Amino acid sequence: MSIQNTIETKVKEGFLALFNTEIPSVEFQATRKEFEGDITVVVFPLLRYKKGNPVQIGEDLGKYLVENVTEVTNYNVVKGFLNLVINDAFYTDFFNSVYSDTNFGFVSPKADEKAIMVEYSSPNTNKPLHLGHVRNNLLGYSVAEIIKAAGKKVYKTQIINDRGIHICKSMLAWEKFGNGETPESTGLKGDKLVGNYYVKFDQEYKKEIALLVSEGKTEEEAKKQAPLLIEAQEMLLKWEAGDKKVVALWEKMNSWVYAGFDVTYKSMGVDFDTLYYESNTYLLGKDVVAQGLKKDVFYKKEDGSVWCDLTEDGLDEKIVLRSDGTAVYMTQDIGTAIQRVKDYADVGGMVYTVGNEQDYHFQVLFLILKKLGFDWAKQLHHLSYGMVDLPSGKMKSREGTVVDADDLMVEMTETAKTISEELGKLDGYSDQEKSKLYETIGLGALKYFILKVDPKKRILFDPKSSVDFQGNTGPFIQYTYARIQSIIRKASFDYSKPVTIELHEKEKELLKQLALYPETIQQAATNYSPAIIANYTYDLVKEFNSFYQNVSILGEEDQNKKIFRVQLANKVADTIKSAFLLLGINVPERM
Repeated sequence: MSIQNTIETKVKEGFLALFNTEIPSVEFQATRKEFEGDITVVVFPLLRYKKGNPVQIGEDLGKYLVENVTEVTNYNVVKGFLNLVINDAFYTDFFNSVYSDTNFGFVSPKADEKAIMVEYSSPNTNKPLHLGHVRNNLLGYSVAEIIKAAGKKVYKTQIINDRGIHICKSMLAWEKFGNGETPESTGLKGDKLVGNYYVKFDQEYKKEIALLVSEGKTEEEAKKQAPLLIEAQEMLLKWEAGDKKVVALWEKMNSWVYAGFDVTYKSMGVDFDTLYYESNTYLLGKDVVAQGLKKDVFYKKEDGSVWCDLTEDGLDEKIVLRSDGTAVYMTQDIGTAIQRVKDYADVGGMVYTVGNEQDYHFQVLFLILKKLGFDWAKQLHHLSYGMVDLPSGKMKSREGTVVDADDLMVEMTETAKTISEELGKLDGYSDQEKSKLYETIGLGALKYFILKVDPKKRILFDPKSSVDFQGNTGPFIQYTYARIQSIIRKASFDYSKPVTIELHEKEKELLKQLALYPETIQQAATNYSPAIIANYTYDLVKEFNSFYQNVSILGEEDQNKKIFRVQLANKVADTIKSAFLLLGINVPERM
């Protein structure tokens, strides 16, 4: 039981004993630096159950806790805040209990617990991954790792959007203008080669529109009548009809894209347990619509289209089947969610990592699934996130002005190289060691910059400011980890056995921050927010650096204190590494 749980139990007991009143909960906060204390009970909320002077109520509770809780040695009351002093033994006992725990903060999943499926990435196969996909992948992967650390079984998945008119545009442009180019013949990654032809289609399409307009057509007419678009639409119909030539071309070009995606995912450090393809799922959901009609979840209009009326729930009417019997995206998503639970019987909830422009879509999807009577629909979450902007402005795929994910990762590595060389931190490193380190720093800077921000917020991403060795950045935290490793390498004595010492205030502050790690993982999982882990790690590093500057570690004469401080530094490093792995970030042993 944590000290917070112990105190909460005793505050409830004390309130009942002192005031003959039961209270449902106790509110805590960290004690402010200017006051003595380690944990603070907020008295004001208790006035709902006992009228009176908050200072006097705090005094009465403080005396009760000192008398009845071994760990509480003293207290003081400031207005409506009861600041409690916790004895050193509690913190040293805590530390000795977790020092050798390699899974500190992590919870093992229960055998009968339902799994969570986390969907992220879900790209289109007509272009390479870009900056928006970077935020999506980093968020989805990190949330999956955090939920796993919090004690749930997790499946990571994506649905690859491998069909539709946009795919046919790339295919048609390659067929017309490609002259048989392949990734091998051009030296380009397959996703980049196919993406180039998506841009090429748009360029040629605009030329045709301009020509038709010059011949007297309106722009609207020209857009619909341009021969290239008509050919792309015909190609889509042939694909849907199973035309062998079109399907063969589709398979060939998609295989190029998948190979390219795999390279990007590997560089980014993300992975998946299972893949879904829209070409296999786009017909799913129609049978569910038929069942929903019988249950009166859906209704049919005179033209034969099928709808769901969500107006009583504050939403609109939503079409789920067109009058010609074809499905819409909502139908596919309903069918795909149900299929996933059929494929993985232990799935009891899903997290969809998709940009905030789809907020309404997921409100509707989740509500329809609940109305259809699926229990797991209560455990669906849209991990909605804001756009990533650059100082240069918005990205446009068709015009080829996107920030390519691969190029961004290379740029981050180069930025890390430039800044590291300017600082002169890498004397004695081989070229291979330097290259690996630049990549670790560059990708760490990118990932941390994106993940430290609440997912719902929009980000303005500046590559150079993210690679800074000071402040709330990935490299600053990585540098602290490397500094601790240097201390550990110099510790030539045996520091494996637990010791008991009287704590320095900086040791106590660091231990208090360390003790928050398990709770932080749970909080991050509950809120689907890697930012909570990122900012906890920054706070831990700040506490360590304050400790490092105020006490001697290897120069300490008292052997027990020296052993304890090396152990403490080592555990902080382990926790930094553990937290950063939840963010998908590596830490260097030397820097």
